[in-house]
Amino acid sequence: MTKLDTIDKRLLELLQKDAKTNTKELANKLNLTKTPIYERMRRYDREGIIKKYVAVLDTTKVKSSMVVFCSVSLESQKLSAIESFGKAVNRIPEVIECYLMGGANDFLLKVVVEDLEAYHKLSSGTLAALPNVSQIKSTFVLNEVKRSSVIPLF
Repeated sequence: MTKLDTIDKRLLELLQKDAKTNTKELANKLNLTKTPIYERMRRYDREGIIKKYVAVLDTTKVKSSMVVFCSVSLESQKLSAIESFGKAVNRIPEVIECYLMGGANDFLLKVVVEDLEAYHKLSSGTLAALPNVSQIKSTFVLNEVKRSSVIPLF
């Protein structure tokens, strides 16, 4: 784990909020020159602190979509079964997030599909057909109250 100083944390917070902010503006906000900002950003890329730069889309403006959270239970919790499920889920583009959970269910998936029919095909056809899946419970998002990709840096 990389040690982050106060400037690193403030710079990473700004970049998480808007990765397109130019170096000059970042330097002004942090009371630094452009060179140390640029060097820190290069270090973040080199050390893998920043994994990638992405555009966060407003799905309501791009196309009709539906968000569903799926709790998936496996028949076996052997490491090989868990790893196999994880690899299979990584190949399904509609699954945009997947977490191995402790507790009642083994995995929590965040799924984005066009509509209820598309979700039915995905859950009954694709997810249920994966090896070792014993149960899928679905929860449908009615309204997105908050979505953020900003990780708090303490």
